[in-house]
Amino acid sequence: MPDVDPHLMPADRVITEDQEWGRLVWMVSGRQGNSTTMTVGRCYLDPGQQNPRHYHPNCDEVLHVLQGRILHSVDDATFEMGPGDTVSIPSGKVHNARNLGTEQAIFVISFSDPDRQTVGE
Repeated sequence: MPDVDPHLMPADRVITEDQEWGRLVWMVSGRQGNSTTMTVGRCYLDPGQQNPRHYHPNCDEVLHVLQGRILHSVDDATFEMGPGDTVSIPSGKVHNARNLGTEQAIFVISFSDPDRQTVGE
């Protein structure tokens, strides 16, 4: 296999984590050795599913919707989001997303730390 630039993450080398509600695909993180400052991934949320309410004690999160419609909660606030919508979630804020549609919702998620920590509610 030819040498790969350490800044490039080929599609066949991402880390995929299957979940009961969908899957997470990690492209950038400290664990993968391609960032010392952030974590970046994609979230796939199956129709009618939601991820558990949680928070990140060590980092902010930015979530950008690529496909589908979701109901997103941050603490006690809830709002609908669709393609092109973005939310910024401060560290420590409890949040989650629920897929409102009949198609898989896909969003890009990024975190302000290379070792994203998650705590369930």
